[in-house]
Amino acid sequence: VLRNAVHVEEAEVEKCVRDVMTEKKIEQKDTGFKTNLHISLLQISGYKKLYLNVENLRKVPYDSENEEHEEQLIELWNLLMPHENLKARISKQWCDIGFQGDDPKTDFRGMGLLGLVNLVYFSKHYTNEARQILSRSNHPKLGYSYAIVGINLTEMAYSLLKSGALKAHLYNMVPGLPQMEHFHQFYCYLVYEFDKFWFEEEPESIMHFNQYREKFHEKIKGLLLDYNVVLTLQD
Repeated sequence: VLRNAVHVEEAEVEKCVRDVMTEKKIEQKDTGFKTNLHISLLQISGYKKLYLNVENLRKVPYDSENEEHEEQLIELWNLLMPHENLKARISKQWCDIGFQGDDPKTDFRGMGLLGLVNLVYFSKHYTNEARQILSRSNHPKLGYSYAIVGINLTEMAYSLLKSGALKAHLYNMVPGLPQMEHFHQFYCYLVYEFDKFWFEEEPESIMHFNQYREKFHEKIKGLLLDYNVVLTLQD
């Protein structure tokens, strides 16, 4: 019963709680135990479901023929560059927000639509911070490609979720089923903290990016080992 409990679907949680209590001879009127076990099983099954949802979004390739994809891309531009019109869909202007070439769609390859959704989420919910970090990323000596690094940090958030490293963080943060929004929130934390970390470290050049990214990754993994961890940006 206990072994099966960690694999139950959301709809089966209530029955599973009753079965565990029966098996362990815990009285059904012990509402404190019942509530806590119910929440815990929802968190465990919810974590797995969240990973599948994130993975499914990652597997969706950016499609320039898809109106919704294009709208999100234009929304990203408008959120980050409100005073500058995008002159054309294929344009060198994309480099101003840290894409590599004239068409951002090629930069989403590894993380698919997930990379774009994360960038838009941060820009929409933390607009001032996003514009501030974009501005800092244009630093003459310590600058980096804002959008490219953002997509790279999506990969970091994704791999931490996949490995199970985000369990303590999400269990502490959400008393029940974690949602896609909670993954986006963690991503926002990474973007904000990475920018701070990059400027504190003062790398000699962007050529050392991978080395500092790994150092930052190790720092985050260390923080996530704390059972009481909650890594979020406060509104």
